[in-house]
Amino acid sequence: MRISVAADERVGIAGELVEELARRGHWTVPHGALSDDERDDWAWASEAAARDVAAGRADQAVVCCWTGTGASIAANKVAGIRAALCTDAPTAAGARTWNDANILALSLRSTSSGELREILDAWFDTEPSTIPADQANIAHLSKIEHTSHR
Repeated sequence: MRISVAADERVGIAGELVEELARRGHWTVPHGALSDDERDDWAWASEAAARDVAAGRADQAVVCCWTGTGASIAANKVAGIRAALCTDAPTAAGARTWNDANILALSLRSTSSGELREILDAWFDTEPSTIPADQANIAHLSKIEHTSHR
C-alpha cells in the first residue's frame, strides 16, 4: 500500500513511523519535515498528504504534528478526506470501522513507540463497516461537504 506521511517536525515518533510503515511493506511518500524540499509547517505538510489521498496518489496517509490536532484539521479541509486523530488502538479501529477514515492523525508528543505499533495494527487490520447505517453516515459526509461550499 502507498502511504503518504507528513510531520511538521522530526521529533517523537516521526522517523520511527516511516521505518515502521516500511517494515510492514508499505511504500511511503514523505511530506513536510520528512521531505528535504517541502515546507514543514503542519498545515502545508498535512494538506500535501491529504491531497495525495484525494487524488489517488496514495491509498491512505498518516499525518503528525505536536498534538495531532492541527494535522487532522488541515487534512480534513481537503475534499474527500476523513482524517481521525487517534490516541490508542481502539480509537483507530473505530475510526476505520465506523468512519471509513482514510487518514490517521497522530501526536508527536504523546504517542509512544508501543502505542504507535498498536495503533498501526488496529488501523491496518480493520476494514470499513458494511452495515447500511454506517455506510449512510459516510455518504452523508459527502453531502455535507458538497453543500457547505455553496
